[in-house]
Amino acid sequence: MATIKDNPPSEATADSDSLGDEGEAHAGQVAAGKTGTSTGKAAGKASVTLRPRNETSVLIICGGLSHERDISISSGHRVGGFLEDAGWQVRYHDMDSELLQYLSDPATRPDIVWPLLHGANGEDGSIRDILEMEGLPYIGSRAKASRTAWSKPIAKNVVRKLAGLSTSHSVTLPESMFRELGVGKVIDLLVDSLGLPLFIKPTMGGSALGCTLVTDAKQLPQAMVSCFAYGEVALVERAISGTEVSVSVLDIDGEPLVLPPLEIVTPNGTYDYDARYTPGPTDFYVPARLPAAVLKATQDAALAAHRTLSLRDLSRTDFIVDADGIPQFLESNVTPGMTDTSLLPQAAVAAGYDLADLYSQLVESVLRQDRAQPHR
Repeated sequence: MATIKDNPPSEATADSDSLGDEGEAHAGQVAAGKTGTSTGKAAGKASVTLRPRNETSVLIICGGLSHERDISISSGHRVGGFLEDAGWQVRYHDMDSELLQYLSDPATRPDIVWPLLHGANGEDGSIRDILEMEGLPYIGSRAKASRTAWSKPIAKNVVRKLAGLSTSHSVTLPESMFRELGVGKVIDLLVDSLGLPLFIKPTMGGSALGCTLVTDAKQLPQAMVSCFAYGEVALVERAISGTEVSVSVLDIDGEPLVLPPLEIVTPNGTYDYDARYTPGPTDFYVPARLPAAVLKATQDAALAAHRTLSLRDLSRTDFIVDADGIPQFLESNVTPGMTDTSLLPQAAVAAGYDLADLYSQLVESVLRQDRAQPHR
């Protein structure tokens, strides 16, 4: 069974100083696995009167046809269960040919949508464009921001250039490049240029599908085959040794809640699909077993990525903290997994939050913003 372990306060305590240069965002106190944040109404915004929860319909869209369909369904029903416990009127719908009719019919049209689709269509901005054209408020980043974050090479470049975050050197190569130039020659060039070890992953995708850590050049051909099974373009990164850490950010009434960094420790050193979704020997430490200054720097980096990529409502950013204590950006997720083994819920629970209450705060925050404006 995967375990969550709290660090002693003496090893992991960060102050409630503001994050970033803006000075208005607070990470909250991180002590013995607890964080706090302001969840009051955003300053200067008009108050919107909300209907009772049992009269407010929340539609969760999950499923779809991506490789992550089962995870999406699990995430959707997990979140929906907590919202039902909190008194909301929760409905579920698959990503299918009946969805548009369901969204537009006055008898079934929801008050708010929580898209919990993983993989393409769910995280590439497509479903968000549909919801905006329908004039429905929804939880999560807008379509354009989702597309930017969905492309790992683009996201890496944006946070490096605009936010000054560190990220490992990488190249992006389509499958056609290997066919046209010759597999052996391209692989030799990769090793000569980037060195070893390397980390191979699809440029677009999640749940570590198609990802491989390569420590020997002989492993590269099979790693590329595995990668191209899940996407036509590969991101080849110089692998970084260090502590794997994930930081989740939620926006509640205009105030960011930066959860404590969660450290991931797997037996083989790779947080692959099985380690993510199969209860087993993976250990999670909340907060991560890092010095207070490094914890703070990692939270700063997560919030910087969230803002620089124009993400909204919730995100999860993954890092490797290297030997010098520098968080190296891997990727930002606009639809983090919400299963019982997923990182955002684990970090929230370890930080002392009740998930039914936290998810309800997020729903109410979005409803207060009056986002139900048709896309033009």
